[in-house]
Amino acid sequence: MNECNVINAWVSPEGSLEVLSQLEVNRLCDTSYGGLHSLLRRCVLAVLNCGSNIDDTRQVFETYKDFDVHIRPQDRGIKLELNNAPTSAFVDGEMIRGIREHLFAVVRDLVYVSNEVEGSDRFDMKTGAGITDAVFHILRHARVLLPNEEPSLVVCWGGHSIAREEYDYTKEIGHEVGLRGLNICTGCGPGAMKGPMKGATIGHAKQRIRHGRYIGISEPGIIAAEPPNPIVNNLVIMPDIEKRLEAFVRVGHGFVVFPGGAGTAEELLYILGVLLHPNNENLPFPLVLTGPKSAQGYFERLDGFIRSTLGEVACRRYEVIIDNPAAVAKRMKEGIHAVQKFRHAESDAYNFNWRLHIEGDFQQPFVCSHENMAALNLSAQQTPHRLAANLRRAFSGIVAGNVKESGIRLVEEHGPFQIKGDAAIMRPLDQLLSSYVAEGRMKLPGTKYVPCYQLVA
Repeated sequence: MNECNVINAWVSPEGSLEVLSQLEVNRLCDTSYGGLHSLLRRCVLAVLNCGSNIDDTRQVFETYKDFDVHIRPQDRGIKLELNNAPTSAFVDGEMIRGIREHLFAVVRDLVYVSNEVEGSDRFDMKTGAGITDAVFHILRHARVLLPNEEPSLVVCWGGHSIAREEYDYTKEIGHEVGLRGLNICTGCGPGAMKGPMKGATIGHAKQRIRHGRYIGISEPGIIAAEPPNPIVNNLVIMPDIEKRLEAFVRVGHGFVVFPGGAGTAEELLYILGVLLHPNNENLPFPLVLTGPKSAQGYFERLDGFIRSTLGEVACRRYEVIIDNPAAVAKRMKEGIHAVQKFRHAESDAYNFNWRLHIEGDFQQPFVCSHENMAALNLSAQQTPHRLAANLRRAFSGIVAGNVKESGIRLVEEHGPFQIKGDAAIMRPLDQLLSSYVAEGRMKLPGTKYVPCYQLVA
């Protein structure tokens, strides 16, 4: 448990935030059911808790149970009043500038989603087109979608709990990517989400690139377990994990997957399931799995799991490159060039992948519960992209049981989630998850892990 060193402070806006109306201020201050204050408090605390070694969402909130945030209207805008905030967000009494930007990005996105997405009939959230349109508008409002910008964004996925050698390797990848003038987008947290950004800053500095982009995409359920690192210069809070994943694949031009745990497997299954749909068969989509020499066994097990469950067709959508950062960066550069040529020929946008087809199974939010986890269809008698959708949901439930407050409480009250399926699916799933537990990939180092799931063949 971290010592709870706290501070009180007033913070003025930094970054992109429009002036708030009185109604918006009232909603952010509303502590009743349906008000935004609880969500604001949770997300702001997560941002302030950057650098924490706690990935148990509930433990974070219990450690800082006296923390609170208030919106104070001023003549020329607003200020945030912070009570009992973590001192790690401050240097000599002044808040770190990157963290201050993140605070007001949180306010911006919570207000926009509440007013324009959830609080209006502008988007039909029961249809795939409506959800995609909402994702587009949230990203546009956050100024992620730059006009007249050539494709350059490399999305990096990987675990928040990784070994030092793996973390150093992610920095090497970021460095090589930055040297080639490419930008970075991650889940914005620690570990494999921070390393590529850190490396890219050095690569950009060497090339005198003064406006490198380090985009972080999070969502309220995971942000406390994976607080945004201050290198992120454009933070976006999506409403839920499904819209977060769609945001990644719509804005990214190339994808790199590092070692990780259940969350990384969820991300990989998401993109493979999307790419396995027949409508996306000929879409260029560079996807590389990579790690240091010590991670070769990790990727052999992951590749074996994909082959055993989704088949050889899924394995053809990615390549594995071990211990060669320069080769990975070159592959990203070549792949992104192919993406640019394709979109130019098809008159498609560079900044948002409209042509990518995403089925409703990957868009509709999955509510993690014992009933829903037990009801997942993990049968081999379905198309690979539908099996990928259900496997993705299984891993999403495991992530919830590992680090999300609601999932942790469900497991404490009712026992582990039961995941049922064909033996042909359960065997490789059990082998993969057991390796994650053995290698300490489910929780941060030093944390005892008790599985939140049971597999039933």
